[in-house]
Amino acid sequence: MRMRHRDCIARRMLWKLRKPFREYAGPDQSPLAGYGAAMLVYAVVLSVALTVARRTRVQPRWSDVALLGIATHKLSRIITKDFVTAPLRAPFTRRQRAEGAGEVHDEPRGGALSRSLGYLLTCPYCLGVCTSTGLNTLLLLRPAQTRFVLRLLASDAISDFLHLSYSRLNEGRKILSAELHQAEQTRREVSPA
Repeated sequence: MRMRHRDCIARRMLWKLRKPFREYAGPDQSPLAGYGAAMLVYAVVLSVALTVARRTRVQPRWSDVALLGIATHKLSRIITKDFVTAPLRAPFTRRQRAEGAGEVHDEPRGGALSRSLGYLLTCPYCLGVCTSTGLNTLLLLRPAQTRFVLRLLASDAISDFLHLSYSRLNEGRKILSAELHQAEQTRREVSPA
């Protein structure tokens, strides 16, 4: 009898503990269990990274911080948006549409854990923290090789910016040229010959 009473109390306590999570959002809207698992994995990885940081004597330079920022941005976008990295996302996402400039928009799918990974793999902002942690750890372990990779990613990001800027300027030039041509046509039609 006492065992049943304790079991009943334990179930009520669990139900009360889970209630705020159930009320937060439906399981289709926010896979909290999957997010919790992802945070746990990240905490373990971060603990390992901090242990590595404590044992190494390498001090990152300010130029490393700038390279890390640009490289984190670029690598996060490659993983989350690039056509070529679709095989990494495919088990957890579904292709929605192409977004231009070699990027795609994928939507998370599957169960709670799968959908959580899908959200992580489609959000460059979310993945940026993990990417930055990995790149920083690699910089401590293999500074010369990592700086090479950082320079590679940073130069590619700068190149992307220049390509997009050139494309926008060129599109603006085409629009202006078409408007000038149209104005000239209108002027010729209105003015007497």
